[in-house]
Amino acid sequence: MTALLLHFEKRASLLDLILKLICVGKEVFTTVTNNVTKMTSSPKLTYSNREFSLDGKSLRIFSAAIHYFRVVPEYWEDRLTKAKACGINTLETYVPWNMHEPKPGTFKSDGILDLRRFIKMAGDLGLYVIFRPGPYICSEWDFGGLPSWLLADPDMKVRSNYKGYQKAVERYFGWLLPYVSDLQRSQGGPIIAVQVENEFGSFSDEPDHMIFMRDLLLQNGVVELLVSCDNESAAGTGPIIDGVLPTANGQTVEEVKANFEIIKEVNPNYPLVVMEFWTGWFDHWGIPHETRGVELLQKTLEYCLGENASVNFYMFHGGTNFGFLAGALDLSRYKADTTSYDYGAPLSEEGILTDKAVKIREMIEVEAKSKGLNVTVPESLPANPKRAEKPIEVAIDETISWPSLLKLSKKTTKTQSPDYMENFTYAHGEVQSYGYIIYRKKIHLEGETTLVLTGPVRDRATILVDGSVQGVMTREAEEPSPSVSLSQAGGQPGNVVLDVVVENLGRVNYTLKENQDVLNTQRKGLKGPVRLGEEDLENWTVVALDFNDDFIGQLSKTRAWTKVDAAGEKNVPSLFRAHLDLQEKPTADYFLRMEGWSKGIVIVNGFNLGRYWDIGPTKTLYLPAPLLKQGSNQILVFEEAKAGSSFTLEVEPCLG
Repeated sequence: MTALLLHFEKRASLLDLILKLICVGKEVFTTVTNNVTKMTSSPKLTYSNREFSLDGKSLRIFSAAIHYFRVVPEYWEDRLTKAKACGINTLETYVPWNMHEPKPGTFKSDGILDLRRFIKMAGDLGLYVIFRPGPYICSEWDFGGLPSWLLADPDMKVRSNYKGYQKAVERYFGWLLPYVSDLQRSQGGPIIAVQVENEFGSFSDEPDHMIFMRDLLLQNGVVELLVSCDNESAAGTGPIIDGVLPTANGQTVEEVKANFEIIKEVNPNYPLVVMEFWTGWFDHWGIPHETRGVELLQKTLEYCLGENASVNFYMFHGGTNFGFLAGALDLSRYKADTTSYDYGAPLSEEGILTDKAVKIREMIEVEAKSKGLNVTVPESLPANPKRAEKPIEVAIDETISWPSLLKLSKKTTKTQSPDYMENFTYAHGEVQSYGYIIYRKKIHLEGETTLVLTGPVRDRATILVDGSVQGVMTREAEEPSPSVSLSQAGGQPGNVVLDVVVENLGRVNYTLKENQDVLNTQRKGLKGPVRLGEEDLENWTVVALDFNDDFIGQLSKTRAWTKVDAAGEKNVPSLFRAHLDLQEKPTADYFLRMEGWSKGIVIVNGFNLGRYWDIGPTKTLYLPAPLLKQGSNQILVFEEAKAGSSFTLEVEPCLG
């Protein structure tokens, strides 16, 4: 999900858009698809005269977007219960392909990825479910949820009928859809609707891929109502295909109305649905915090209710882009998303019901009573969580040096010249998708010498000589050949170890149809020669530093840890460790403030909380209480540029 951030200066008239859509629609409606599997049952959610009916009873959908992969499982029930208390009768969730299939053919569905448990929990609480499996989800999520290993194919064309992409999607859906098919309403489960792709009209006006995706859902056992969605930028220009109900995305009355008018013209029987009613907005590193108030939400919701529309509040609860999974935008320039996905949503990152939640509850209650809707609004809201009584300062006591840290990585290989991380395969078929990739080589330095990266930096390169930072190169300037001057400590000629450490700050998750190929170029690291003086350096060692679960487990067991001098200067980049002893298991969340630190990640008891960065806007990292335990808690900090001696567990967040 992402809205159009740049409005078109010149728009075709509404009539032109309608005519174009109708023409496209007619072509698609006449397309014969012989490979669609005959459905053995019918969708339980149907519609006529612009109204939904479920099991023979009229239904207005008031849905909450809550993503299981952005919330620790211990809090799933709390978030769903609070949504229901606001008059919500439906849950909506995306499914992140890149998490469920981290390497080709290997699937995960445990812990925070236990999708079945999440859907069944919603059903047990009396909520219906709108299921949005992707495979592309956008959602400010790395690569829009697509796995980066797709890009190992140099000819890859994602979100298209390119055979390599189709084959990968077929394998993924062949696992995912049978995994949840029995949770459909037709089989007694809570899933009442399934989305086909996502905001495809913003990306393309060709119907072929949407037809492929629709048919693939049907072939894998989906029988419930199929829907699509598009934002205001695609109103009237995206393909509407047979058997798929179009829905709208937007935040303002103008955005939603543009979509609604098109949908009404195409088919007067279509019920009006805002699949993504944007309740707030997301943040980028280095850009002021987004704030969009309750007044905007109220005005647009009043319009939607006046149209008897169904609404999915995106997001009702944003949650957190844990680990390295935050995405990025590159519409006019590259902007990486923050770890927090609070979104200014009705239910905050820590689970507090805000004034937006109160307003939504109030408006749904009035709507239900005035129009006799079968919607239950509880008499009162659940209590908000209590915050911790006081902050806790935690001192760093151990460290692992940069050379020792690299030696611990099992993902290493050799290469003649630097290449993108997606192009390397390590032992046992392991791949790298996130974190840092290091290009390492012994070189001889005599005096000051210029190092040139002949290819683009994706996304931030730190240059080290014998572990000492020589400079940082970023992609912001998009220099064709960024350079830095190197010198050896003491100025004496000699052999040194050169490390070019490149960080993936997040793959772009959204683009427009005029820049379609952007998604096919989201490879990370370096490509092409690195030049020292007049010489192209060859024969590099490549080290993947992605802090995956196996590597984090190694870090807990290694004997490479040494005591850190609390008062002395700390070498960076390095890994640091602290131990937090708690007399009892905490019941309140904390927020890590890395005052005096610069940029890095924090791992608590083996769980990667995500990235912190002193450029803001967010100044704290969300630490859910369930990640802490009674007794000793291990906190790891990987710092790139400037290490402090301690950090603080604050009692409330600072989002900027």
